[in-house]
Amino acid sequence: MPKSLWFLIIGMLVNVTGASFLWPLNTIYINEHLGKSLSVAGVVLMLNSAASVVGNLLGGTLFDKIGGYKSILSGIIITLIALVGLVFFHGWPTYVVLLVVVGFGSGIVFPSMYAMAGSVWPQGGRKAFNAMYVAQNAGVAIGAAVGGIVASYSFTYIFLANTILYVIFLLIAIFSYRHISVTVGQTNVLNEAGSIGHKTKLIALLILCTGYVLCWVAYVQWQTTIATHTRELNIPLSSYSLLWTINGILIVVGQPLIVPIIQKVAKTLKVQVLIGTVIFVASFVIVVNATTFPQFLTAMVVLTIGEMFVWPAIPAVASHLAPSGKEGFYQGVVNSMATAGKMIGPLFGGVIFDAFNMSTLCYLLIGLLLFSMCTTWIYDYKLKEKRQRSLTISK
Repeated sequence: MPKSLWFLIIGMLVNVTGASFLWPLNTIYINEHLGKSLSVAGVVLMLNSAASVVGNLLGGTLFDKIGGYKSILSGIIITLIALVGLVFFHGWPTYVVLLVVVGFGSGIVFPSMYAMAGSVWPQGGRKAFNAMYVAQNAGVAIGAAVGGIVASYSFTYIFLANTILYVIFLLIAIFSYRHISVTVGQTNVLNEAGSIGHKTKLIALLILCTGYVLCWVAYVQWQTTIATHTRELNIPLSSYSLLWTINGILIVVGQPLIVPIIQKVAKTLKVQVLIGTVIFVASFVIVVNATTFPQFLTAMVVLTIGEMFVWPAIPAVASHLAPSGKEGFYQGVVNSMATAGKMIGPLFGGVIFDAFNMSTLCYLLIGLLLFSMCTTWIYDYKLKEKRQRSLTISK
C-alpha cells in the first residue's frame, strides 16, 4: 500500500476512535443526565444523522471542487469547534445544537477520506476500502470500550477525550494530507470501451444504494430492537455489549483471513455484495428463534461475516463507477445512503416490534434483504447495454 494510504488509515482510526467515545453513550446521556425521554433522544439522534447526510453530500462535492485536503480540513475544523463547545456547554438544548454540528462536520470528512483512499491507490481496487473499513471498525471497538470506562468517572471527560483525539486528527491531516496527490480518471466497474454518461452511472449507483439502505435498516436493528429483545429474554446488558466487542474483534482480526476467501469466491464486487447479503439473511434466520446468548452470539458472528463482504464493497463500486472529477460526490452518495438507513432503521424496527413481535420484524427484514439482492442484481444492466452498444459501434 502507498505511504499516503497509511496516513489516511491512521487518520480514520483516530477520527472514529474519538467519535466512538460519544455516540454509544448519547442516548444514556440525554436520558439519564439531561432528563429527557427516549423518544426525545431518538429525535436528537435523528437530527444528528440528518445533519450527517447533508455533510456527506457536501463533503463529496467539496472533494471534487477543492480537493481532499481542504475538504477534510474543513470538516475537522467544524467538528472540532463543536466538540470544544461540548466540553464547556453540554446542557439542554445546547447539547442538541452542538451534536447536530458534529454530525454535519464529521459527515463532510468521511466521503473525502474514502474518495482520497480510492484515488491514491486506484490499482488496489477493493483493498484500499477494506483497509479503511478495518481502521473504522478498530476505532469503533477501541472508542466504545474506552469510552464506557471514561464515562464512569465523568461525561465531561468523554467530551474532553473526543476533543483531544480530534486535535490529533487535525494535526495528522495538516502534516500528512497536504501533499497527497490523487489519481483521477479511473476506469468504471465494467471497464467499458466507450464513454458512458455520468447520468447512467449515477442511476446505477442509486439503484445499488437502494439495496444498501435496506441492508443498513436491517443491520441497525442489532443496536435497537434486538438489544431490547435480549433484555426481555433476561440476557444481561454486559452479555449484549460483549456481542459488539466480538463484532469489532472479528472484523479487525478476521479481515486478513477473509479477504483471500472473498477474492476466491467473489470474482466481482457485485457477487461480493450478493454473497454478503445472503449471509445477512442467514443471521436473521437465526435470530427468529434465538432465545439464549449462544444463539445470539452465533447470529452476530454470521452478521459480522456478512458485513465484511458488503460494507467495503459498496464504496469500492462507487469508486469504479465515478467519472473523473466526481469521485467525491459518489462517495458522498454512498455515505449519505448509509446514514439514511441508520435514520430509518430504528423507527421502522420500533414500530413493527411494538405492533407485532420480534419474529414478524425478522421476517420483514429478511424480505427487505431479499429485495436488496434484486437491486444489486440489476443495478448495472444499463451500463452493460451501453458498453455493448459502444463495442458494436467501435467495430
